[in-house]
Amino acid sequence: MLQHPKRSNLSKYWNLNPDTIFLNHGSFGACPTSVLEHQYKLRTELESDPIHFFDITSKKLWAEAIETLADFINADKAGMTFVPNATSGVNTILRALSLKPGDEILVPDHTYQACWNTVDFITKRSGAKTVVVPLSLPIENPEQVTKTILNHTTKKTKLALIDTVTSPTGIRLPFEQIVYELQSKGIDVLLDAAHGPGIVSLDLKKLKPAYATGNAHKWLCTPKGSAFLYIREDKRSEINPLSISHGFSVEGNTNEKIRLEFDWTGTQDITPWLCIPKSIEHINSLVKGGWAEIMEHNTNLAIEARNIILEVLETPKLCPDSMIVGLSAVVLPGEGVATKTVLEPDPLHTLLYEKYKIQVPVFSWPHHNRRYLRTASYLYNSLEEYEYLAEVLKKEI
Repeated sequence: MLQHPKRSNLSKYWNLNPDTIFLNHGSFGACPTSVLEHQYKLRTELESDPIHFFDITSKKLWAEAIETLADFINADKAGMTFVPNATSGVNTILRALSLKPGDEILVPDHTYQACWNTVDFITKRSGAKTVVVPLSLPIENPEQVTKTILNHTTKKTKLALIDTVTSPTGIRLPFEQIVYELQSKGIDVLLDAAHGPGIVSLDLKKLKPAYATGNAHKWLCTPKGSAFLYIREDKRSEINPLSISHGFSVEGNTNEKIRLEFDWTGTQDITPWLCIPKSIEHINSLVKGGWAEIMEHNTNLAIEARNIILEVLETPKLCPDSMIVGLSAVVLPGEGVATKTVLEPDPLHTLLYEKYKIQVPVFSWPHHNRRYLRTASYLYNSLEEYEYLAEVLKKEI
């Protein structure tokens, strides 16, 4: 009988179920206990006097959260807004575009399905075209990705949706070079950094994407429902939030309007965003080298995890180790998919959880006619957990 694996010593800072082997930080993150306690205090203060909290207290805390996250990803804070998740950020930009019939939006075939769906919705409505870029697997080097994407651009390409790290395949794209090359050709980039802050180093002032959106509730470990949308200065007057509210009718210059419109779109629980400074500081304090060491640790663990699992599956690596960060995916043996939509759980995912209490995503990906198993690596994980998964896969596949 397999022995239940232990987590790392740092797992004491999280309230994860001890009976679960949790290898899926990538989907929704996991919030540390101290950050949840901080959120509870904020919620208690909010409910003690909601009017004073929203009208007075929250404004200072909101500004601090914007500035803290902007500093973390080196972005102009004037262009930083908060959204509930990266999918909302993608929707905000795409729905604001003025497209003509024949215009093209470019998406790689590793693009997160929810965001890909949004592109298809927008292009279908406007008469524009979704251009899908097939990134052949295995990927040999980052240059191959950049070249393939550039080869699919035309004079009609208006925007490209580019991931920092792909969701189904866990591959760190050379997004810095892709953004530079595309925007040098006059093509705007919407950087999907859903897996961005805390898993890769971001420098938006240097990168200068037209737009960028990313989650804080994944690798920064904030409470669920906190993400950012960054809009470059020359684009700010063109973008409104998905929910038009009070700020739309208030006069102001461009930088004033972005605050007036995005900072208040209606009543909601804003405490996840207000926890961003606390979460960044707390996670940073857990290891001597701070965030740089954390990202390096998670990357190294993800590479080791992939190697352990591939020894059992004997399927080829999807990409070189240099294109792995905190996520790593492996292709499962055989061709074909087990489910037709990401809304259906893959049978292997269900088996691993119900029989072995392993929480790890298995994706049926029709675009590649393959199934992927994707592990995530965070401070609370241990090598022992991936070895356990490998032994289970040896029995079940």
